[in-house]
Amino acid sequence: MDGPLMSRRYLELLAREASAVEFEGPIVEARARGADAAEIEELEQAKIEALKVRALLRRRARREAELSALYDTAGDLAALRDLDAVLEAIVHRARQLLATDIAYMTLHDPEQGDTYMRVTNGSISAKFRALRLAMGAGLGGLVAQTATPYATADYFADPRFRHEGHIDEAVKEEGLVAILGVPLRLGQRVIGVLMAANRSARPFHQEEVALLASLAAHAAVAIDNARLLQETRNALEELSRAHRTARARGEAVERAALAHDRMTSLVLRGGGIEDVAAVVTDVLGGAIAVLDDLGRPLTGDVGELDAGVFEAAQASRALGRTVRRGELLVASVDVGGEPVCTLVLRSDDADERILERAALVCALLLLFRRSVAEAEGRVRGELLDDLIARPDSPGLADRARRLGVDLGAPHVVVVVKHGGQRERAAFWASAEAAIRHGLAAGRGDEVVLLLPGERPGALAGRVAAELSASLGSPATAGAALAALAPPEEAAPYAAAYQEARRCAEALIALGRAGDGASAAELGFVGLLVGDGRDVRGFVDRVLGAVIGYDARRGTALADTLAAYFGTGCSPSRTAEALHIHVNTVTQRLDRVGRLLGDGWQEPERALELQLALRLHRLGHTSIGQSVGSDSI
Repeated sequence: MDGPLMSRRYLELLAREASAVEFEGPIVEARARGADAAEIEELEQAKIEALKVRALLRRRARREAELSALYDTAGDLAALRDLDAVLEAIVHRARQLLATDIAYMTLHDPEQGDTYMRVTNGSISAKFRALRLAMGAGLGGLVAQTATPYATADYFADPRFRHEGHIDEAVKEEGLVAILGVPLRLGQRVIGVLMAANRSARPFHQEEVALLASLAAHAAVAIDNARLLQETRNALEELSRAHRTARARGEAVERAALAHDRMTSLVLRGGGIEDVAAVVTDVLGGAIAVLDDLGRPLTGDVGELDAGVFEAAQASRALGRTVRRGELLVASVDVGGEPVCTLVLRSDDADERILERAALVCALLLLFRRSVAEAEGRVRGELLDDLIARPDSPGLADRARRLGVDLGAPHVVVVVKHGGQRERAAFWASAEAAIRHGLAAGRGDEVVLLLPGERPGALAGRVAAELSASLGSPATAGAALAALAPPEEAAPYAAAYQEARRCAEALIALGRAGDGASAAELGFVGLLVGDGRDVRGFVDRVLGAVIGYDARRGTALADTLAAYFGTGCSPSRTAEALHIHVNTVTQRLDRVGRLLGDGWQEPERALELQLALRLHRLGHTSIGQSVGSDSI
């Protein structure tokens, strides 16, 4: 075969990309026709050169395919925006390009200082997918530590790697033998490792290492771009949220300002707390209640309020803002540490600013009312001071008339002793006097009231109970009825004041702080503190049943009772003193007990009985006819 013919034959083989064994064909044919050794040698040389060309063409074709695949990969990665999708695409393309059984990626964990399995493709082992590699441990840890590619055809037989038990167990469970790893680098920083592996022995050629390294370079940039894109998205979302929040807050502020303008306009036109509450429910809906400083409703109703609402009110005053308690919003205002008012709202619209502004407006209204009441209270207090201390001052009746007080009607003077909180006690007394068309004044540790009425004992009891509840501490009230006199005369009020004051002091001395009474309710003590000295009434109240019985039946129960007390409560000595049988004494005392009721021999009751017996024997009373009948 001549040279041109031989060259054309091998070119044909190269052109149709024949297999390597077909290049032996020309040599076999030459030997078959008996070619000489020189021709055979020439054919051998031609075959070798043709195979070199064939290998070169195949390498270039493979490189072209790899470059095309890298180009496609770069395009795919550039099109991805989600970080997870980017990582999965990188690992999937690595497995495809190197035609390995599995590909996977580990990323650096700066907090723990190791790498962890982030994405796998082709893995079948859960333990392998959860693997973490310390820096320098295993092939992946060594790549991450040195930032250098490593490959091994047989991992377990390769002494270059630091084999650790948990890593080798996971690799065995996955069945890996040949492993190639290249670093994912951003500048000088290693952010992870990209690896491809086979479950059988396989050497990795330099071209494959370079191919995986190129893919890792693209992957690192794509990962960083995805990270930056995600951070940008997060920043934009945060800005968007901030914008929405700012816009919502602006709208809420504007809405609250409009509601505040409505409430202010109402107040300027003479509106009250009810009108302010109506604005709140009109804007926010639901139901609202306004409570005073003691937690008593001023207007509105939101249902039953438990102790938690008042705890929320206290927290609201401490924090200076609205506090939520279950379905309720609570806003409370204080001045100088003292609560003024509390608003409780039940509504689905939880605009705290409007409720807080409404609470401030209500507080200002209440403070204004309090100031007006205090001013009126000072006028009323000055008049009462003059009635008590300067009864000869001119024009007292006219001053009282202008305040709506008729001095010609029956009045009761009440003196209340309290332990403190003078301002609160004076404010309560002033409000009570204004409501009942009376007068009130604060005098040191006591408040004095002049109220219309004819029952001093009942009035004193009510005043003591209500003021004690308002103060949260005992308030003791004494009362006296002012004797009727011409309106121009104020002397009866001074005398009634002195008697009421002595009653209050007597109650405290008797250990009855927080109680209220007139001289009539104080028993024999009332005889000492009362100006009227109603001895007849005292004897009638204490001993009238016994005296009346004696008058009707002609008995001597009163004398027997006097002798009984006179002999130290001894029935036998009483019998001797009266010259009667002791059984008669016992029978009379039984009758006395039925007439006087249980407890007549108790020390305080016995003292009253003895005083009444003394007064009766002195002839200060004769009341037999005034007592109803009673039979044995």
